[in-house]
Amino acid sequence: MKTRIRELRQKAGMTQQLLAQLTHVTVRTIISIEKEQFSPSLMLAYRIAEIFHVSVEELCCLKENRIREDEESEY
Repeated sequence: MKTRIRELRQKAGMTQQLLAQLTHVTVRTIISIEKEQFSPSLMLAYRIAEIFHVSVEELCCLKENRIREDEESEY
């Protein structure tokens, strides 16, 4: 699942370490999410969305991900 976490974090001038501290996860978790190796739980996505003042839908690119999945399922 593609997310906008890296983009929002960098725009805010925030380190991965600080985001990890604010969300009570490890830096490794943030790195894995940003590399799309791990999808955040709903609660973690909610916490991150609150920090950046965006919706979970916007944070997780839900519309874009749904369109991509729909296109992939057509083949």
